[in-house]
Amino acid sequence: MRNFAKMARRTLWVAAALVAVLPVLPAGAQNAAPATVRMRGTIQAITPTSVTVKDRSGEVVELAMNDKVVVTEVFPIALDAIQPGSYIGTAALPQADGSLKAIAVTVFTDAQRNVPQGHFPFNLQPQSTMTNAVVDGMVSAADAGAARRLQLKYKDGEKTLDVPADAPIVTSRPGDTSLLVVGASVSLFAQEINGKPTLLRVNAGRNGFVLPY
Repeated sequence: MRNFAKMARRTLWVAAALVAVLPVLPAGAQNAAPATVRMRGTIQAITPTSVTVKDRSGEVVELAMNDKVVVTEVFPIALDAIQPGSYIGTAALPQADGSLKAIAVTVFTDAQRNVPQGHFPFNLQPQSTMTNAVVDGMVSAADAGAARRLQLKYKDGEKTLDVPADAPIVTSRPGDTSLLVVGASVSLFAQEINGKPTLLRVNAGRNGFVLPY
């Protein structure tokens, strides 16, 4: 419980590629609402009513779990799945010329096209960003040391994205709690409910697949 409280105090809101964006609360309600905590890590233990996760920071937290938890499976796909018109989210690092270098790319499904577009700070690595955008153009980028160079457009701007050959490319589909096993890689959101840290929704890999973010 103390670990969760500490994580809640240092939570920084950032855009997320594979989860719905939480509603913005009125100014007066923000202070009253329990903090929602983002965790990335590995499942250490699982029961029908709880899941214990070791965060990448090393902290271990037990979370209550009920049948309302939303589970999403994240799985790898080929680079060729990215085509003009694809809607993607990419964790990336800025480059000296103003372009971005992808850390990982998520290809959104048609059902996820309501994920808000934009370019945001992201807490995956120092200086990392998250860009949710439509692929407006794509070229070979061997001269830039990348497998592909993408032109991205979003509501308020555009970016050039270099995708290295080793950058993970993933997408997602609805999952269930059978994905939540000891050793599974997860990215989750949790909140204190009725005095207990409680799992709200979780992205998980199958058969040892490690989530890129």
